[in-house]
Amino acid sequence: MAIHNDLGHKGEALAKAHLEAGGYEVIDENWVFGKAEIDLIAYKDGVIIFTEVKTRTGNGFGEPEDFVDERKQRLLVQAADEYIYLMNHQGDVRFDIISVLFDRYNNFKLKHIEDAFWPSAT
Repeated sequence: MAIHNDLGHKGEALAKAHLEAGGYEVIDENWVFGKAEIDLIAYKDGVIIFTEVKTRTGNGFGEPEDFVDERKQRLLVQAADEYIYLMNHQGDVRFDIISVLFDRYNNFKLKHIEDAFWPSAT
């Protein structure tokens, strides 16, 4: 497995632990629809939270969350729409980003951005 895949899996595991420690129930992981993959799908207080996890070893090119561009957001929304349909969810939804930034000593900084973006009308 490629090193970047290992890093991604490590970041997702840390994000999942963070959510669970915060009282979220992680109901799905790495859910795929079309060209989109939703890293973590959680549930709390009647809300389904679709979570994109971005993990990096440096921020020389920007913070990890900066890499969730409009194209990625559109793909996530399309996948979320399908998930909501399949689960017949009638409540609220939210899109979060969890960024995990490692330093050269393998220490990490985790940032949970709630309501990171909202589907556009386009």
